[in-house]
Amino acid sequence: MIKPDFSQPVPAELGTVHFVGIGGSGMSGIAAMLLGMGHKVTGSDLRDTATVAKLRCLGAEVFIGHDEKHLGQPDTVVVTSALWPTNPEYLLAKRLGIPVIHRSQALAYLTMKKRVIAVAGAHGKTTSTGMIVTALQGLGQDPSFVNGGVIQSLGVSSGAGSGEFFVIEADESDGSFLHYNTAVALITNVDADHLDHYGSEEAFEAEFARFASGSGEFVVISADDPGAKRVHALLHQKRVLSFGRSDGATLQLTNVDASGAQVKFELTFEGQTQAATLQIPGEHNAINAAGAAAVLVGLGFDFAAALAQIELFAGTERRFHLHGEVRGVKVYDDFAHHPTEVTAAIKGARAVVGDGKIITVFQPHLYSRTRLMAKEFAEALAASDEVVVLDIYAAREDPEPGVTGALISDAFENKSQVHYVPNWDEVPAVAASLASSGDFIMTMGCGDIYRMVPELLESLGN
Repeated sequence: MIKPDFSQPVPAELGTVHFVGIGGSGMSGIAAMLLGMGHKVTGSDLRDTATVAKLRCLGAEVFIGHDEKHLGQPDTVVVTSALWPTNPEYLLAKRLGIPVIHRSQALAYLTMKKRVIAVAGAHGKTTSTGMIVTALQGLGQDPSFVNGGVIQSLGVSSGAGSGEFFVIEADESDGSFLHYNTAVALITNVDADHLDHYGSEEAFEAEFARFASGSGEFVVISADDPGAKRVHALLHQKRVLSFGRSDGATLQLTNVDASGAQVKFELTFEGQTQAATLQIPGEHNAINAAGAAAVLVGLGFDFAAALAQIELFAGTERRFHLHGEVRGVKVYDDFAHHPTEVTAAIKGARAVVGDGKIITVFQPHLYSRTRLMAKEFAEALAASDEVVVLDIYAAREDPEPGVTGALISDAFENKSQVHYVPNWDEVPAVAASLASSGDFIMTMGCGDIYRMVPELLESLGN
């Protein structure tokens, strides 16, 4: 992966913009906004995906594969930290002296002159961002937003609004969330991750403290998460609203019923208790809703009205997203790629599946994360009835000798429930053979595992 060079100033005018890796969740949203502003946008990506197709419909010229000839003559090049330092388009742009900026710098450019609500945390960012955007729209605002996933009710991951607010999912993986002019910082949790970048849990938490301290108006932070509580203790002379089950939380969550397809709960703020029912399952989503509500009341919106709008949120793509049903077996996809997220996703699915089995098809993401957390992944995945483990999606990392998906499957106590299948082409048939009517198959991971969904549906049909 490349190390972001934040010393490169952002041009006053971006002009024609070329995105290296334009199909990524964050990059595609920024590209779409620039297209809407009238910029000429080009880009490249490794695969011709549905996201790439949407960008082409909006007017972007997108090439498949990375090659010098795809660069053209842009005024600005936008990259991500996931880029390989040998990428030919990146290297050519540097040789030609074209300004190369990180995607967070491009997003910061878009947010100028707006009140930025930045949502950060190891888990729950995309859902929380979607909840805030949905609620602001329902409360009569017209926010701009860039999210890490498509908000299902809107069908897009980004949008340019005329209102004063700009809601963004702020990525902590490489420290780039420090580069926004944040007015309101929401920290969903501070569960140690990205230690390949930070080196230690203490450094990870210190970066979150810097992010929170940089907010101009106030901070919203979990009252339950241990890491968030340690970050909270580092904050001084800052207005802080907390949320969660803990006594003393500014917005306290109680009576959570996550036993069905819709999670129900009560939330108390300043002596007023409101009952709510979300359209999505899972206790973790009740927690996300509490954080979103804290942001809204902190901005001055009525508590009951804000919570009523959050109830209308219908979810985001790749978060327990149903893709189809064949012979009574439903196939879902979920972005979970950290043990805590895996636990939450399976727990949410368990509340919906009834008497059926959960077959999780898991693609590990990153060699470093797999090496560090293999045992934790095995423990989390064991909540499924059957697990199929693939090999690792490398993303921005070089392979590590001896680090494969087998590290996770070997860590299972009950070896009969796990199947290590390193060959992609064999996985759909294996997963389909484990499923009966009433069961769920759930692809899981933040790599390209979602591409297997059509093959799973086909295998179920066969």
